[in-house]
Amino acid sequence: MNPVLFYKCLADETRLRSIMLIQHEGELCVCELTASLAESQPKISRHLAQLRQCGLLIDRREGKWVFYRINPDLPEWCVQALRDTAKGNPAFLAANLEALNEMGDRPTRASTCC
Repeated sequence: MNPVLFYKCLADETRLRSIMLIQHEGELCVCELTASLAESQPKISRHLAQLRQCGLLIDRREGKWVFYRINPDLPEWCVQALRDTAKGNPAFLAANLEALNEMGDRPTRASTCC
């Protein structure tokens, strides 16, 4: 992973919040990100596609749901940068995590999930 590409992919607030929420939760679907970020589904989907193109996320389908998680093939320095950012800025995601926890009718993941 090229450092310039890595940081350019995260330069947008929606993408940064999305990937940090996904890292925190392990895996999220578009509807969960839409609720936690209070953004439209097309906007979230567009940003997730960019994160996938950058190689930061991978996805999997389960019925009608598409779940996103951090690419397990990311170099350790990328994973560590995401961890350090989350650890050093707990207030950054506080409202988003609260909104996610208040979301009703979250999709159920199969027991074989991550």
